[in-house]
This record gives sequence, C-alpha cells and structure tokens, in this order.
Amino acid sequence: MKVYVDQDLCISCGLCIDTCPDVFSWNDDGKAQAIDTEVPAEVESEAREALENCPSEAIKEE
Repeated sequence: MKVYVDQDLCISCGLCIDTCPDVFSWNDDGKAQAIDTEVPAEVESEAREALENCPSEAIKEE
C-alpha cells in the first residue's frame, strides 16, 4: 500500500497525523504529507483508517 495527500484538498485538520504518525507528517506549508515509500505492514491498518476518515478525502491510495 502506498498513499499520498492531495495538497489541494488537504484542510490541515491533523487527523491523519494523529491516527498514523509513522506515515503522515506536516510539510513546510502546514499541510499533511505522506512518506514516499510503501506503508510499513505494521501500520497499514492505521494508514487505511486515516484514508477512510479524512474529512476532505485528500488521502489517496496509489
């Protein structure tokens, strides 16, 4: 599983970062960003939870 954050849709709510800080973090623009590599298997369920619960649907799976 690999995910990314659509910067145009991100509302900077922080839900993804709170849910899965191993995958999501803040970028210099104050928006969420995802790691550039595959989501580690041990946190895949948390990353999927963040994707499914993103209020602006900014998190996409590649």
